[in-house]
Amino acid sequence: MIIIVTTCTPTTTTTTSSSSTSTTTTATTTTTTTTTTTTTTTSSSSTSATTTATTTTTTTTTATTTATTTTTTTTTTTTSQQGVNISANAKWSQNGVTVAGGHGRGDATNQLSGPHGLFVDDDQTVVIADHYNHRIMQWTNGDTTNGQVVAGGNGQGNGLHQLNQPTDVLIDKETDSLIICDQWNQRVVQWSRRSGTTQGEILINNINCYGLTMDEQRYLYVSDYKKHEVRLYQLGEKNNTLVTGGNGKGDELNQLNEPHYLFVDRDHSVYVSDNWNHRVMKWNKGAKEGIVVAGGQGQGNALTQLSYPDGLFVDTLGTLYVADSWNDRVIRWTQGDKEQGTAIVGGNGRGAGENQFNGPRDLSFDRHGNLYVADENNNRVQRFSIE
Repeated sequence: MIIIVTTCTPTTTTTTSSSSTSTTTTATTTTTTTTTTTTTTTSSSSTSATTTATTTTTTTTTATTTATTTTTTTTTTTTSQQGVNISANAKWSQNGVTVAGGHGRGDATNQLSGPHGLFVDDDQTVVIADHYNHRIMQWTNGDTTNGQVVAGGNGQGNGLHQLNQPTDVLIDKETDSLIICDQWNQRVVQWSRRSGTTQGEILINNINCYGLTMDEQRYLYVSDYKKHEVRLYQLGEKNNTLVTGGNGKGDELNQLNEPHYLFVDRDHSVYVSDNWNHRVMKWNKGAKEGIVVAGGQGQGNALTQLSYPDGLFVDTLGTLYVADSWNDRVIRWTQGDKEQGTAIVGGNGRGAGENQFNGPRDLSFDRHGNLYVADENNNRVQRFSIE
């Protein structure tokens, strides 16, 4: 998973409109009564009528309303997301520092088991889909010893208190909740981050989800790796919209082959790690076909190629960063350069060294530009400091 890892600033827009009107209204009322003697007095028209039979009395009343002022104030609150600014010439330390896990594969709070998607919050809190432990773990900045179970962790299962091999997670700041791709339960679930939460709720059912992301309007994008498509959901609504793929499994520009992780930019263009096609696709909003923005030259380890790409991120300059999983590296493609990328960390053979990966699954950046990588088979998350 990659969502825009950003500083989210609430923006309030207030619109005030005033109107002043002067209105004169004349109403005529006709009343028919049967009486021996009727006297009607109206203070505004001073009309008196007396009859000894059926009498029709007509009273005309004039009411004047003057200077009515109406002020309407409309307040709209939105959440703006500003991407991470990274220099085109930026470099990172080649040796990573373990910020989560790294104590072997296991289910203790200082361990991970096949970490997949990760999300880095504004305060550098790291939230991780701990895949084979069926839980979501959270590591706070500065505490690299133990994490905290914030969702699942109750064994493998399909209960609302359980997860089954989650692959991606993000933080919805507006509701202060986690949105999780609960892969083997074929659902997307939401867990509150409030203390004492013991179970989640189902947002989307019957979907073979792998990756998810959210735009600044809180629309949720979810990849379905078996239907080879990405769909757009409005939270709380059952309807959804196809945004990429949906034309069967294949390598044409209108097709995908096992889409994994997603990123959406401020123009609502959707980037997809097209895993089995060994490429990254960009679908502009409303487009019927995608554009190959990285790889697409067959599986391989040349700088023109990718090998089962997974996590991805796009900075404010449009530079693309990809977890090139089977090549054990993170590779960068600058905007407009479709020919080849540059390896920025890793690429030193498969291993457990500080400068190595063993199947990097996902990546993200904090607001300072430091790089975080979920190193799946080393059961750790590595941070590479920007220089």
